[in-house]
Amino acid sequence: MTAAVGAPIVVVGIGADGWDGLAPTSRAEVERADVLLGSRRQLQLVPESVTAERVPWPSPLSEALPGLVEEHAGRALVVLASGDPMLSGIGTTLTRLFGADRVRVLPAPSSVSLACARLGWAVEDTCVVTLVGRPLELLHPHVHPGARLLVLGSDGDTPAHVARLLADRGYGESLVTVLGGLGGPEETVRTGTAATWSQPAPALVVTAVECRAERGTMPMPTTPGLPDGAYESDGQLTKSEVRAVTLSRLAAVPGQLLWDVGAGSGSIGIEWMRAHPTCRAVAVEADEERAARIARNAGRLGVPYLRVVHGSAPEVLGRLPTPDAVFIGGGLTTPLLLDSCWEALPPGGRLVANAVTVESEAVLAAWHARVGGELVRIAVQRAEPVGTFTGWRAAMPVTIWSVTR
Repeated sequence: MTAAVGAPIVVVGIGADGWDGLAPTSRAEVERADVLLGSRRQLQLVPESVTAERVPWPSPLSEALPGLVEEHAGRALVVLASGDPMLSGIGTTLTRLFGADRVRVLPAPSSVSLACARLGWAVEDTCVVTLVGRPLELLHPHVHPGARLLVLGSDGDTPAHVARLLADRGYGESLVTVLGGLGGPEETVRTGTAATWSQPAPALVVTAVECRAERGTMPMPTTPGLPDGAYESDGQLTKSEVRAVTLSRLAAVPGQLLWDVGAGSGSIGIEWMRAHPTCRAVAVEADEERAARIARNAGRLGVPYLRVVHGSAPEVLGRLPTPDAVFIGGGLTTPLLLDSCWEALPPGGRLVANAVTVESEAVLAAWHARVGGELVRIAVQRAEPVGTFTGWRAAMPVTIWSVTR
């Protein structure tokens, strides 16, 4: 059967139970296909009575996919996918490439739904973390006492990697359940703790975690102002209390982009990205050693996609995408730095700058007189031993200028 040019690409979700588990509508689409695209495993689930040409995915898939689909334009094209194609699946990719009007998706039960059904977990109360083709460090922000996580990985090595991360974080007592081949005849369920996990896992697995902190493990809060000790630093670090106020003025919004200029240890950009999974940030740092340190901090604190630009501002700023907010943590007296950051902001964009020297304060005062905004000064004192007593030791006061363009 031949389809007209521009006919929908049909994406059929197929579970581990294979052909027998397909709904009648999904079966009918596969049976009338001219071309079946899918992994070799998925293609083998379709009986030989289906006469369509079978084309296994090439590697790497992402680069070849547009040309592969267009190569078969004008033919009835069916793409096989695992479970729900719109859950970290090929359906999402095809919709992004060709538009929703050209892609018709017929989902099967997702691995998330099947796993929650086996575990007795409510789907809406379960955090799903997708590591398919993504860094393991993305798991960090979701690890806290009592959390229930479903981790989707690329292969059978994922459970061991997850268990090791949990143990390293002080969550070795967490219960790890590995569910393989969900919905199929060879479904397996194995349970253990993160600290002792050593069991082999099949290729198609979902890793379920009930997070349990060991005694003495401090939870990593989701609010701004992480403990200073959470960062590797050479001293160039916006301190916790000042960081919390600074981030409140930057006002992170899902999907928006921050420039962290003079990033030091990267704390502002990192905590901006921790505010929501879709928040993005660019850390600009002139010192090469600090730039490398920022990348390490970002990975350890769960935002490995923080972009680190090693270079001097304002020279490198022209190469960056338009920001929604800008933080300047150093270099305020550099000629044209504030001008470049201000001009880069669109209407409604926020700019926050911190100063600790008289010269930097003078720059902020001049800009405040020119464009407005709000100037505040924060002075923090910490209790420290004074002999056998306790006294207050003052940190350098910080002047914060915040303004909306």
